Amino acid sequence: MTQQTSRIVILGGGFGGLYTALRLSQLHWESTQKPEIVLVDQSDRFLFSPLLYELLTGELQTWEIAPPFTELLANTGVRFYQAVVAGIDTTQQLVQLQDGPELAYDRLVLALGGETPLDLVAGATSYAYPFRTITDAYRLEERLRVLEASDADKIRVAIAGAGYSGVELACKLADRLKDRGRFRLIDIADQILRTSPDFNREAAKKALDARNVFIDLDTKIESIGPDTISLEYKNQVDTIPVDLVIWTVGTRVSSVVKSLPLKQNQRGQISTTPTLQVFDHPEIFALGDLADTLDAEGQQVPATAQAAFQQADYTAWNIWASLTNRPLLPFRYQKLGEMLALGIDNATLTGLGIKLDGPLAYVGRRLAYLYRLPTLDHQLKVGFNWLVRPIIETLSR
Repeated sequence: MTQQTSRIVILGGGFGGLYTALRLSQLHWESTQKPEIVLVDQSDRFLFSPLLYELLTGELQTWEIAPPFTELLANTGVRFYQAVVAGIDTTQQLVQLQDGPELAYDRLVLALGGETPLDLVAGATSYAYPFRTITDAYRLEERLRVLEASDADKIRVAIAGAGYSGVELACKLADRLKDRGRFRLIDIADQILRTSPDFNREAAKKALDARNVFIDLDTKIESIGPDTISLEYKNQVDTIPVDLVIWTVGTRVSSVVKSLPLKQNQRGQISTTPTLQVFDHPEIFALGDLADTLDAEGQQVPATAQAAFQQADYTAWNIWASLTNRPLLPFRYQKLGEMLALGIDNATLTGLGIKLDGPLAYVGRRLAYLYRLPTLDHQLKVGFNWLVRPIIETLSR
């Protein structure tokens, strides 16, 4: 490529992509080496996804957990395009955007995240509500308001998946709907939160029991209708009435990524070296949900926000190192613990020798996430609001 200034193109503005862009803008570049940094995302807003549940209970507002990219990238020198990625030519080193320019790159970061697969069960595409994006949260909020405004005595909610999302949603929505809610948490596994520490799993069970959430384990969803869900348990299928089905199961790599001529695993995730570079394409870095990575210690890196957050630092450093002729660093994943929201003013957390549940864990989780918000400016705005809002609400009563 003959352009004087190197161009780094980052596809996806989640934890992996946005934090890589911010870190790259903070690194020291010689004036002759300073690259052009471009971030592409189909949304106009970054989403701090671990706090998405709090939108449904009114604990947090959209601006707090989903600030616009233009606001976050102001004064960083990072250029932002809101666009859908139409294709990537790894031979010519070009990215094609739908309704946007063609972008040549010297370094490419693949951080497009995953999508929720709704075609695993008959009727899910038409009748189930996914919960991954801010648009998903708005759609779910709209449906909940319709149900709450109806004259139905009970609102019957089925949640597919008893992992983190399913458990957190069940607790939050049970606190929102209170006695009107009838909740059913469904999973094909034999326990909830299969990968969680025992302490968190027990705290979650306690929270679900206190909210009368019925748990269907070893249960397969056969199909979903406009107002029914069919469940198979021990070879017997039962069809039960339901007002709302929320789908939290699985993640799928986007078709654009799957179509790339790069080394991939069976799930379509792109295989990388410990330096987060794609095999046979050292100019391409992959991280987050779409990457299949073994770290420097040989351990599989999980597809979590916590991992993507850490990978972003290494990705930025390694891109900088590769453009300034310095050695690259192999990624070392640090498991910092696990936090779960279990309703309003309730949470559980384990990690770094700490085990907490209840209101204190809720405060600890909030503070940990405040620290991880993408920019200092946004941290200060949100932190100030969290301090002042309770005082204003108390005075206005």
